[in-house]
Amino acid sequence: MDKRVRVRFAPSPTGGLHLGGMRTVLYNYLFAKKQDGDFIVRIEDTDQSRYVPGAEEYIFNCLKWAGLQPNESPLHGGDYGPYRQSERKEQYTQYAEQLVKQGQAYYAFDTPADLEKMRQDFKTEQNPSPQYDHGIRMKMRNSLTMNSDEAKRLIAEGAKFVIRIKMPEHETVTFKDLVRGEVSFDTSVVDDKVLLKADGMPTYHLAVVVDDYLMKISHAFRGEEWLPSAPVHVLLWKYLFGLDKMPQWAHLPLILGPNGKLSKRDGAKFGFPVFAMNWTDPKTNELTEGFKEKGFLPGAFINFLALLGWNDGTEQEIFTKEELIDKFSIERVHSGGAKFDYEKAKWFNHEWIRKTEVGSLKSEVRILLNETGLTGIENPMLEKVITLVKDRCTLLTDFYDQSWFFFKAPDNWDVDAVKPKWSEDKKDFFLSYIDKLSTISNWQLATLEESFKTLATEKNIKPGDLQLPFRIMLVGGKFGPPVFNIVELLGKDETINRIKKALAVF
Repeated sequence: MDKRVRVRFAPSPTGGLHLGGMRTVLYNYLFAKKQDGDFIVRIEDTDQSRYVPGAEEYIFNCLKWAGLQPNESPLHGGDYGPYRQSERKEQYTQYAEQLVKQGQAYYAFDTPADLEKMRQDFKTEQNPSPQYDHGIRMKMRNSLTMNSDEAKRLIAEGAKFVIRIKMPEHETVTFKDLVRGEVSFDTSVVDDKVLLKADGMPTYHLAVVVDDYLMKISHAFRGEEWLPSAPVHVLLWKYLFGLDKMPQWAHLPLILGPNGKLSKRDGAKFGFPVFAMNWTDPKTNELTEGFKEKGFLPGAFINFLALLGWNDGTEQEIFTKEELIDKFSIERVHSGGAKFDYEKAKWFNHEWIRKTEVGSLKSEVRILLNETGLTGIENPMLEKVITLVKDRCTLLTDFYDQSWFFFKAPDNWDVDAVKPKWSEDKKDFFLSYIDKLSTISNWQLATLEESFKTLATEKNIKPGDLQLPFRIMLVGGKFGPPVFNIVELLGKDETINRIKKALAVF
């Protein structure tokens, strides 16, 4: 490539970071890393009315958890700052004014009441939602319908105004999209978007073009919901900087839920997260669960996210971040929507837990167990337990259900599962087994299992008839790994104590 690759993710701090936003981050990140380029995060906070306290910090926490740290951002600094649009306010005005001077934009003095009246007066069956466009602009209060002296006087008197782009009629705007190929638009059907608001802040349309130019962005990846705005942005590039300076664009497909575009409502209804991390809406105090808190590993999260709309052309499904960087190609992103399947996402996480080294799981599992009151667990025991149960865990949160009984004796037993087939002979077996266990010096899985079977044969009881009550004595219910693996890890004293305690109840 002839110039340095620089890509950006430009979220608005208006709420939680949705799965679609995280995928945009991921594709930007993978593309930049593969090309040895720069990944920038720019906060687009020009709409102060929608600003949500804590949202910016939340965005960076999500990126940190997922291991997708930017090279430049408000937090990380860089040579092209500031990286918040609200801190770049002055520079946008000059470009908006330049467009007015060039005759490609104009001042509009219409009040909210004027705009509402326009929508009512010009509404027809064919056009139920009139837009401020080439057919309407000459009937409104703007610098095109008044002489220049009047417009200057209104501005000098402090009248409120916006600057709108003057969309040309009957022009075809074409650009090459890296996902969709050649895309064309008729400018006649696009309204005169506001570029600079009455408070002096730019709209997205102006800010994204100016910032991408000043930050030397080479490629811009964003959701397909921005496609209708593309002709405005192409013209702004043409008018202000020249089309040869415009980044290459890729409009990414939607992520689909069970009912179309994946939404927060889908998550609430079907019981899966749509945010990377827990998000609490400060206005409603409503908590929406995230993938992190649900028990996903960051590696699994970015693995399944990468495959929501992309593949490398093979049957491979499990990718490390390094493999994704090596194999990622924006040309292999599909143009059609990608359906999110939560069960498949859990499958990815299960596979990742299975292949993750015990040492890498230890701190997360310890935190989980500590939060449930299981503290003071020594490392060797924790490592053995994780090794034994990790293949049984789909989510990190499963480690509690699969392992608590190694660190705490049960208080309750599933007596109903034992009673129907319980007998004095079985009670006698376990009393004898306590004596046998007391004499075993080689506390190993094979020895423990062999001694159990030998005693059962001596007592003329099938070993299989004894294993369920034995399991319930040790863990309280019909769950857990193979019973003699449990015995081996519990140790002699704890195993004997649990048998004695349970026999008093059976």
